[in-house]
Amino acid sequence: MGKALFDRQLVAGHMVQHLYKHMLGWPVTFSDLEHVDEEYYNSLKQLKYIEDVSMMCLDFTTMEDTMGAKTTVELVKGGEDIEVDNSNLPEYLEACLKYRMMGRVKPQMNELLMGFFDVIPEPLLTIFDFQELELLMCGLPVIDMDDWKEHTEYSGEYDREMENHEVCRWFWEVVEDFDQEMKARLLQFVTGTSGVPARGFGVLQGNDGNVRKFTIHSVDKQMCMYPRSHTCFNRIDLPLYDSKEELSEKLNLAVTMVATGFDIE
Repeated sequence: MGKALFDRQLVAGHMVQHLYKHMLGWPVTFSDLEHVDEEYYNSLKQLKYIEDVSMMCLDFTTMEDTMGAKTTVELVKGGEDIEVDNSNLPEYLEACLKYRMMGRVKPQMNELLMGFFDVIPEPLLTIFDFQELELLMCGLPVIDMDDWKEHTEYSGEYDREMENHEVCRWFWEVVEDFDQEMKARLLQFVTGTSGVPARGFGVLQGNDGNVRKFTIHSVDKQMCMYPRSHTCFNRIDLPLYDSKEELSEKLNLAVTMVATGFDIE
């Protein structure tokens, strides 16, 4: 990959989002875990709402299944002897995140980064964010707007009128006015990658490998002021805005701010 970038050649494949963050030395956040394993992410998230976590009988270990052989891995030193309770739950969640996103693939990650930085010095990448790095390595996708709209599904209040709903019409008008880079960034925001399948949006896949079409879902503005994404199933929650101008402002801000690593909410 480093040689391809050095020679200005595009890489055909797209990597998962957090790998670009590793290459830039950016911190990995808890929301990145959702892009990798939604079920595991949701199970950890639910722990925050349990009144007494100690009732779950957890400790600072995790179970690994390698070719059918199960092994217990300590998340911290002496983890088998540390019971998870409400006081140390934040440390437990952080340990789970670090192991799942970094610890379990540390040898492979080190080799990847060492090889890449042998060709491209790390300081040269500091001017990019992780979305720009993906676009730099893989190029801007050729986006067929007609194919995108044809293979988009609608849910919530948008289900009946679909693309004819006023807010959906505004959304597509705003997107069509985007330049290629902003369209690619919108794809990254909703699907986790700027890549478009060779056979078009009709075979767009989710993280589980199943076909999950681009979906626009309605939400009340009282619940959510800004568009939010669910990259596991390629869905954007689009609030019921009162004007096209408001939609454009909020969508641009949400898509742009995601590259900073901060939650717009």
